[in-house]
Amino acid sequence: MKNVDFDWKPLALVPLLALLVLPFIGSSSTWVTLTIAGLAMGMIIFVIASGLTLVFGLMDVLNFGHGVFIALGAFVATSVLGAMADYTASGSLLQNLLAVLPAMVIAMLVAAAIGLAFERFIVRPVYGNHLKQILITMGGMIIGEELIKVIWGPLQIPLPLPEGMRGMVLLGDAAVERYRLLAVIVGVLVFGLLLWTLTRTKLGLLIRAGVQDREMVESLGYRIHVLFVGVFVAGSALAGLGGVMWGMYQQTVVPQMGAQVNVLIFIVLIIGGLGSTTGALIGALLVGLMANYTGFLVPKAALFSNIALMMAILLWRPQGVYALSK
Repeated sequence: MKNVDFDWKPLALVPLLALLVLPFIGSSSTWVTLTIAGLAMGMIIFVIASGLTLVFGLMDVLNFGHGVFIALGAFVATSVLGAMADYTASGSLLQNLLAVLPAMVIAMLVAAAIGLAFERFIVRPVYGNHLKQILITMGGMIIGEELIKVIWGPLQIPLPLPEGMRGMVLLGDAAVERYRLLAVIVGVLVFGLLLWTLTRTKLGLLIRAGVQDREMVESLGYRIHVLFVGVFVAGSALAGLGGVMWGMYQQTVVPQMGAQVNVLIFIVLIIGGLGSTTGALIGALLVGLMANYTGFLVPKAALFSNIALMMAILLWRPQGVYALSK
Protein backbone atom coordinates (compact mmCIF):
# COMPACT_ATOMS: atom_id res chain seq x y z
CA MET A 1 0.00 0.00 0.00
CA LYS A 2 2.92 2.39 0.64
CA ASN A 3 4.82 4.10 -2.17
CA VAL A 4 8.16 2.39 -1.74
CA ASP A 5 10.61 0.89 -4.19
CA PHE A 6 9.59 -2.62 -5.13
CA ASP A 7 11.63 -5.32 -3.42
CA TRP A 8 12.79 -7.81 -6.04
CA LYS A 9 14.61 -10.18 -3.68
CA PRO A 10 11.65 -12.51 -2.97
CA LEU A 11 11.16 -13.08 -6.71
CA ALA A 12 14.51 -14.88 -6.76
CA LEU A 13 13.29 -17.51 -4.29
CA VAL A 14 11.42 -19.57 -6.91
CA PRO A 15 14.32 -19.98 -9.41
CA LEU A 16 16.75 -20.34 -6.49
CA LEU A 17 14.80 -23.28 -5.05
CA ALA A 18 14.59 -24.92 -8.48
CA LEU A 19 18.34 -24.55 -9.10
CA LEU A 20 19.30 -25.79 -5.64
CA VAL A 21 17.36 -29.01 -6.18
CA LEU A 22 18.72 -29.73 -9.68
CA PRO A 23 21.94 -31.50 -8.54
CA PHE A 24 19.96 -33.84 -6.26
CA ILE A 25 17.59 -34.91 -9.03
CA GLY A 26 20.34 -35.57 -11.54
CA SER A 27 18.32 -35.95 -14.72
CA SER A 28 17.55 -32.63 -16.37
CA SER A 29 14.42 -33.99 -18.07
CA THR A 30 13.05 -35.24 -14.74
CA TRP A 31 13.87 -31.86 -13.20
CA VAL A 32 11.96 -30.03 -15.94
CA THR A 33 8.96 -32.34 -15.49
CA LEU A 34 8.93 -31.88 -11.71
CA THR A 35 9.47 -28.12 -11.98
CA ILE A 36 6.60 -27.54 -14.40
CA ALA A 37 4.38 -29.85 -12.35
CA GLY A 38 5.27 -27.87 -9.23
CA LEU A 39 4.62 -24.53 -10.92
CA ALA A 40 1.24 -25.80 -12.15
CA MET A 41 0.30 -27.00 -8.67
CA GLY A 42 1.45 -23.66 -7.29
CA MET A 43 -0.68 -21.74 -9.77
CA ILE A 44 -3.78 -23.71 -8.78
CA ILE A 45 -3.06 -23.05 -5.10
CA PHE A 46 -2.57 -19.36 -5.92
CA VAL A 47 -5.97 -19.13 -7.62
CA ILE A 48 -7.54 -20.68 -4.52
CA ALA A 49 -5.55 -18.49 -2.10
CA SER A 50 -5.95 -15.25 -4.06
CA GLY A 51 -9.56 -14.89 -2.93
CA LEU A 52 -8.62 -15.16 0.73
CA THR A 53 -5.71 -12.77 0.14
CA LEU A 54 -8.16 -10.17 -1.15
CA VAL A 55 -10.55 -10.67 1.75
CA PHE A 56 -7.89 -10.40 4.43
CA GLY A 57 -5.68 -7.81 2.78
CA LEU A 58 -8.47 -5.39 1.88
CA MET A 59 -11.15 -6.18 4.49
CA ASP A 60 -9.07 -7.45 7.43
CA VAL A 61 -11.36 -10.50 7.68
CA LEU A 62 -9.99 -13.91 8.68
CA ASN A 63 -12.34 -16.16 6.75
CA PHE A 64 -11.69 -19.74 7.84
CA GLY A 65 -14.81 -20.73 5.91
CA HIS A 66 -13.04 -20.10 2.60
CA GLY A 67 -12.82 -23.85 2.05
CA VAL A 68 -16.56 -24.23 1.57
CA PHE A 69 -16.40 -22.13 -1.62
CA ILE A 70 -13.57 -24.33 -2.90
CA ALA A 71 -15.60 -27.50 -2.36
CA LEU A 72 -18.74 -25.88 -3.76
CA GLY A 73 -16.95 -24.89 -6.97
CA ALA A 74 -15.61 -28.42 -7.43
CA PHE A 75 -19.01 -30.06 -6.89
CA VAL A 76 -20.75 -27.64 -9.23
CA ALA A 77 -18.16 -28.59 -11.85
CA THR A 78 -18.99 -32.29 -11.45
CA SER A 79 -22.62 -31.53 -12.28
CA VAL A 80 -21.87 -29.22 -15.22
CA LEU A 81 -19.23 -31.46 -16.78
CA GLY A 82 -21.41 -34.51 -16.20
CA ALA A 83 -24.16 -32.83 -18.22
CA MET A 84 -21.70 -32.09 -21.04
CA ALA A 85 -20.30 -35.61 -21.44
CA ASP A 86 -20.28 -35.37 -25.24
CA TYR A 87 -17.86 -32.46 -25.05
CA THR A 88 -15.62 -33.89 -22.33
CA ALA A 89 -15.37 -37.26 -24.11
CA SER A 90 -14.11 -35.61 -27.29
CA GLY A 91 -10.42 -35.69 -28.10
CA SER A 92 -10.66 -32.08 -29.31
CA LEU A 93 -9.19 -29.57 -26.87
CA LEU A 94 -11.56 -26.91 -28.22
CA GLN A 95 -14.63 -28.99 -27.38
CA ASN A 96 -13.17 -29.75 -23.96
CA LEU A 97 -12.76 -26.03 -23.31
CA LEU A 98 -16.38 -25.47 -24.38
CA ALA A 99 -17.30 -27.68 -21.41
CA VAL A 100 -14.65 -26.63 -18.89
CA LEU A 101 -15.04 -22.86 -19.34
CA PRO A 102 -18.82 -22.88 -18.67
CA ALA A 103 -18.17 -25.14 -15.66
CA MET A 104 -15.69 -22.59 -14.31
CA VAL A 105 -18.03 -19.65 -14.93
CA ILE A 106 -21.04 -21.37 -13.33
CA ALA A 107 -18.93 -22.49 -10.35
CA MET A 108 -17.73 -18.90 -9.86
CA LEU A 109 -21.28 -17.53 -10.07
CA VAL A 110 -22.63 -20.05 -7.56
CA ALA A 111 -19.70 -19.46 -5.18
CA ALA A 112 -20.17 -15.70 -5.54
CA ALA A 113 -23.89 -15.94 -4.71
CA ILE A 114 -23.23 -18.09 -1.65
CA GLY A 115 -20.38 -15.75 -0.71
CA LEU A 116 -22.79 -12.81 -0.75
CA ALA A 117 -25.08 -14.60 1.73
CA PHE A 118 -22.05 -15.75 3.79
CA GLU A 119 -20.84 -12.16 4.14
CA ARG A 120 -24.28 -10.83 5.03
CA PHE A 121 -25.32 -13.34 7.67
CA ILE A 122 -22.05 -14.77 9.01
CA VAL A 123 -19.17 -12.34 8.50
CA ARG A 124 -20.83 -8.91 8.77
CA PRO A 125 -21.82 -9.26 12.46
CA VAL A 126 -18.19 -9.94 13.46
CA TYR A 127 -16.29 -7.26 11.52
CA GLY A 128 -13.33 -6.06 13.57
CA ASN A 129 -13.12 -9.11 15.85
CA HIS A 130 -10.65 -11.69 14.57
CA LEU A 131 -11.36 -14.31 17.22
CA LYS A 132 -15.08 -14.28 16.52
CA GLN A 133 -14.35 -14.31 12.77
CA ILE A 134 -12.31 -17.49 13.10
CA LEU A 135 -14.93 -19.27 15.20
CA ILE A 136 -18.02 -18.25 13.24
CA THR A 137 -16.51 -18.78 9.77
CA MET A 138 -15.28 -22.25 10.77
CA GLY A 139 -18.82 -22.99 11.89
CA GLY A 140 -20.08 -21.68 8.57
CA MET A 141 -17.72 -24.02 6.72
CA ILE A 142 -18.97 -27.04 8.69
CA ILE A 143 -22.57 -26.13 7.87
CA GLY A 144 -21.61 -25.62 4.22
CA GLU A 145 -19.98 -29.05 4.05
CA GLU A 146 -23.13 -30.65 5.45
CA LEU A 147 -25.28 -28.87 2.87
CA ILE A 148 -22.98 -30.15 0.12
CA LYS A 149 -23.52 -33.66 1.46
CA VAL A 150 -27.28 -33.13 1.34
CA ILE A 151 -27.14 -32.07 -2.33
CA TRP A 152 -24.38 -34.27 -3.77
CA GLY A 153 -24.05 -36.98 -1.11
CA PRO A 154 -21.26 -37.72 1.38
CA LEU A 155 -19.21 -39.98 -0.90
CA GLN A 156 -16.25 -39.18 -3.09
CA ILE A 157 -17.23 -38.18 -6.64
CA PRO A 158 -14.91 -38.57 -9.63
CA LEU A 159 -14.02 -35.48 -11.65
CA PRO A 160 -11.98 -36.91 -14.53
CA LEU A 161 -10.09 -34.70 -16.93
CA PRO A 162 -11.69 -34.22 -20.35
CA GLU A 163 -10.18 -36.50 -22.97
CA GLY A 164 -8.28 -33.78 -24.82
CA MET A 165 -6.60 -32.55 -21.63
CA ARG A 166 -5.17 -35.93 -20.73
CA GLY A 167 -1.77 -37.19 -21.77
CA MET A 168 1.59 -35.54 -22.05
CA VAL A 169 3.33 -32.87 -24.08
CA LEU A 170 7.03 -33.35 -24.81
CA LEU A 171 9.31 -30.41 -24.05
CA GLY A 172 12.59 -31.79 -25.32
CA ASP A 173 13.11 -34.98 -23.32
CA ALA A 174 10.72 -33.88 -20.55
CA ALA A 175 7.09 -35.02 -20.49
CA VAL A 176 4.57 -32.54 -19.07
CA GLU A 177 0.88 -33.16 -18.52
CA ARG A 178 -1.36 -31.03 -20.73
CA TYR A 179 -3.65 -30.02 -17.90
CA ARG A 180 -0.74 -28.64 -15.88
CA LEU A 181 0.15 -26.31 -18.74
CA LEU A 182 -3.46 -25.10 -18.81
CA ALA A 183 -3.34 -24.52 -15.04
CA VAL A 184 -0.24 -22.33 -15.44
CA ILE A 185 -2.00 -20.23 -18.09
CA VAL A 186 -5.12 -19.75 -15.94
CA GLY A 187 -3.02 -18.85 -12.89
CA VAL A 188 -1.03 -16.24 -14.82
CA LEU A 189 -4.25 -14.70 -16.17
CA VAL A 190 -5.80 -14.50 -12.69
CA PHE A 191 -2.66 -12.91 -11.23
CA GLY A 192 -2.43 -10.39 -14.07
CA LEU A 193 -6.10 -9.47 -13.77
CA LEU A 194 -5.88 -9.01 -9.99
CA LEU A 195 -2.74 -6.91 -10.19
CA TRP A 196 -4.17 -4.74 -12.96
CA THR A 197 -7.48 -4.24 -11.14
CA LEU A 198 -5.87 -3.28 -7.83
CA THR A 199 -3.17 -1.01 -9.24
CA ARG A 200 -4.45 0.37 -12.55
CA THR A 201 -8.19 0.90 -12.22
CA LYS A 202 -10.40 3.41 -10.43
CA LEU A 203 -12.15 0.55 -8.63
CA GLY A 204 -8.86 -0.72 -7.24
CA LEU A 205 -7.85 2.80 -6.24
CA LEU A 206 -11.11 3.32 -4.34
CA ILE A 207 -10.80 -0.01 -2.53
CA ARG A 208 -7.20 0.64 -1.54
CA ALA A 209 -8.02 4.20 -0.48
CA GLY A 210 -10.94 2.88 1.56
CA VAL A 211 -8.58 0.59 3.43
CA GLN A 212 -6.36 3.56 4.33
CA ASP A 213 -9.04 6.15 5.14
CA ARG A 214 -12.62 4.94 4.96
CA GLU A 215 -14.19 8.19 6.19
CA MET A 216 -12.41 10.27 3.57
CA VAL A 217 -13.55 8.06 0.68
CA GLU A 218 -17.13 7.94 1.99
CA SER A 219 -17.13 11.74 2.26
CA LEU A 220 -16.53 11.82 -1.50
CA GLY A 221 -19.81 9.95 -2.02
CA TYR A 222 -18.52 6.38 -2.45
CA ARG A 223 -20.08 3.53 -0.46
CA ILE A 224 -17.06 1.66 0.82
CA HIS A 225 -19.17 -1.04 2.43
CA VAL A 226 -20.62 -1.95 -0.97
CA LEU A 227 -17.11 -2.12 -2.45
CA PHE A 228 -15.94 -4.36 0.39
CA VAL A 229 -18.91 -6.68 -0.11
CA GLY A 230 -17.88 -6.84 -3.75
CA VAL A 231 -14.35 -7.81 -2.67
CA PHE A 232 -15.73 -10.66 -0.53
CA VAL A 233 -17.94 -11.88 -3.39
CA ALA A 234 -14.98 -11.72 -5.81
CA GLY A 235 -12.85 -13.67 -3.33
CA SER A 236 -15.56 -16.33 -3.05
CA ALA A 237 -15.79 -16.57 -6.85
CA LEU A 238 -12.02 -17.06 -7.13
CA ALA A 239 -12.26 -19.83 -4.53
CA GLY A 240 -14.94 -21.48 -6.68
CA LEU A 241 -12.67 -21.26 -9.73
CA GLY A 242 -9.79 -22.69 -7.72
CA GLY A 243 -12.05 -25.52 -6.53
CA VAL A 244 -12.78 -26.51 -10.14
CA MET A 245 -9.07 -26.51 -10.96
CA TRP A 246 -8.10 -28.41 -7.79
CA GLY A 247 -10.84 -30.97 -8.32
CA MET A 248 -9.66 -31.62 -11.88
CA TYR A 249 -6.07 -31.77 -10.60
CA GLN A 250 -7.01 -34.43 -8.02
CA GLN A 251 -9.66 -35.94 -10.37
CA THR A 252 -11.90 -36.60 -7.35
CA VAL A 253 -13.91 -34.37 -5.02
CA VAL A 254 -15.14 -34.85 -1.45
CA PRO A 255 -17.16 -32.47 0.75
CA GLN A 256 -14.16 -32.00 3.08
CA MET A 257 -11.74 -31.02 0.30
CA GLY A 258 -11.95 -27.32 1.15
CA ALA A 259 -10.92 -27.89 4.76
CA GLN A 260 -8.03 -30.07 3.56
CA VAL A 261 -6.76 -27.38 1.17
CA ASN A 262 -7.15 -24.66 3.83
CA VAL A 263 -3.90 -25.78 5.44
CA LEU A 264 -1.96 -25.17 2.22
CA ILE A 265 -3.72 -21.84 1.71
CA PHE A 266 -2.70 -20.47 5.10
CA ILE A 267 0.88 -21.67 4.65
CA VAL A 268 0.93 -19.77 1.36
CA LEU A 269 -0.52 -16.61 2.92
CA ILE A 270 1.92 -16.71 5.83
CA ILE A 271 4.89 -17.19 3.49
CA GLY A 272 3.72 -14.45 1.15
CA GLY A 273 2.77 -11.98 3.86
CA LEU A 274 -0.87 -11.72 4.91
CA GLY A 275 -2.70 -9.61 2.35
CA SER A 276 -0.08 -9.48 -0.42
CA THR A 277 -1.19 -10.68 -3.87
CA THR A 278 2.37 -10.89 -5.21
CA GLY A 279 3.49 -12.58 -2.00
CA ALA A 280 0.69 -15.13 -2.32
CA LEU A 281 1.89 -15.97 -5.84
CA ILE A 282 5.48 -16.50 -4.65
CA GLY A 283 4.31 -18.52 -1.64
CA ALA A 284 2.09 -20.72 -3.80
CA LEU A 285 4.85 -21.41 -6.33
CA LEU A 286 7.31 -22.27 -3.55
CA VAL A 287 4.78 -24.61 -1.93
CA GLY A 288 4.01 -26.33 -5.24
CA LEU A 289 7.68 -26.80 -6.10
CA MET A 290 8.58 -28.04 -2.62
CA ALA A 291 5.75 -30.57 -2.63
CA ASN A 292 6.82 -32.03 -5.97
CA TYR A 293 10.55 -32.05 -5.27
CA THR A 294 10.28 -33.67 -1.84
CA GLY A 295 7.62 -36.09 -3.10
CA PHE A 296 10.18 -37.31 -5.63
CA LEU A 297 13.35 -37.17 -3.51
CA VAL A 298 12.10 -37.93 0.02
CA PRO A 299 8.45 -39.06 -0.09
CA LYS A 300 8.23 -39.56 3.67
CA ALA A 301 9.16 -35.91 4.25
CA ALA A 302 6.62 -34.51 1.78
CA LEU A 303 3.98 -33.85 4.47
CA PHE A 304 6.35 -31.72 6.52
CA SER A 305 8.31 -30.02 3.73
CA ASN A 306 6.01 -27.03 3.36
CA ILE A 307 5.99 -26.38 7.11
CA ALA A 308 9.80 -26.46 7.05
CA LEU A 309 9.73 -24.07 4.09
CA MET A 310 7.42 -21.70 5.97
CA MET A 311 9.70 -21.75 9.02
CA ALA A 312 12.75 -20.98 6.88
CA ILE A 313 11.01 -18.04 5.18
CA LEU A 314 9.81 -16.64 8.52
CA LEU A 315 13.32 -16.85 9.97
CA TRP A 316 14.40 -14.64 7.06
CA ARG A 317 11.35 -12.35 7.04
CA PRO A 318 9.08 -12.81 10.08
CA GLN A 319 6.17 -10.99 8.41
CA GLY A 320 6.39 -12.92 5.14
CA VAL A 321 8.15 -12.02 1.91
CA TYR A 322 5.98 -8.97 1.17
CA ALA A 323 4.10 -8.35 4.44
CA LEU A 324 1.04 -6.17 3.76
CA SER A 325 2.24 -4.41 0.63
CA LYS A 326 0.16 -5.04 -2.53
